[in-house]
Amino acid sequence: MIKDLPNTTVSKVSKALVEMREEGGVVALGRVLTLIIQTKFSGIESAVKAANEASREHPCRIIVLAENDGPKTKTAKLDAQIRVGGDAGASEVIVLRAHGEAGTHPEGLVTGLLLPDAPVVAWWPDDAPENLKQSPIGKIATRRITDAASQKDPHAFLRKLAKTYSPGDSDFAWTRLTLWRAQLAAILDQPPHDPVIEVEVTGASDSPSTDLLAAWLAMKLKVKVREIRTNRGKAVHGIRGVKLIRKSGDIEIVRRVPDIATLIQPTQPTREISLPRRSLRDCLSEDLRRLDADDVFGKVLIKGLAAKPVSKGKATAAPVSLKAK
Repeated sequence: MIKDLPNTTVSKVSKALVEMREEGGVVALGRVLTLIIQTKFSGIESAVKAANEASREHPCRIIVLAENDGPKTKTAKLDAQIRVGGDAGASEVIVLRAHGEAGTHPEGLVTGLLLPDAPVVAWWPDDAPENLKQSPIGKIATRRITDAASQKDPHAFLRKLAKTYSPGDSDFAWTRLTLWRAQLAAILDQPPHDPVIEVEVTGASDSPSTDLLAAWLAMKLKVKVREIRTNRGKAVHGIRGVKLIRKSGDIEIVRRVPDIATLIQPTQPTREISLPRRSLRDCLSEDLRRLDADDVFGKVLIKGLAAKPVSKGKATAAPVSLKAK
């Protein structure tokens, strides 16, 4: 069920939501959080689709606060749309399109629509604020989610995030590493338990996840990590592979196709493992599972990534020395 409310107010939106619940028999109980999505008009549907899919695991109220990325208008106006039932997954969706002065106070638009006594999560699918915690929406959020890969300069964004980091900040560039981290940890748990003496991480030139994986490995293994950057490919982008160098023989994970990686180990047959690139829905669902601060991400961002020198040029293979403090 979808209801459009052109040129409306927040109080009218709240009243219409109650009426739609009563008419359609939609139950608001069971909503565990409020998810605020701050995006542009052009990014509404892709963000709502991911949030709807994630809401099947985390029932929530979704408030989309859309900023006008088209022709600017001086007239203050708020257009809204409410989606419930089959059009909203396991959630209820409120889309707010603010025009002119109506968009200058985003916290005022959403405050009256928040679920009472429920945590608030903020998500910026595209452009993120300079300081998440100090932004109007970030101030009211328990968890603040960004995506470095969608920024104009992903590497610069991560460095800026490291300087302004507050507990509760999170980024999909880190969430996309979950499968890689789990696979690497499982490999190192197997004998022989020779120490890793050096690591090579290969990734696309625009991959922020490669930065974070290299920083995490350097902190955990306390070794030199060498980053090898390649041009972004059409089929496979992001992280291409990891090589763990040991005296007993190197271990390699190489991903040449989108969802499958090749695992190469000494004295063992080469085999293929599932290592897919995670979707927006997967990343969002994982981040919504925990509303406390991700301490490991904070340490990797502040201590690991901040210690990494800024490399210049394209497709370089410069050695990177990262030491965990």
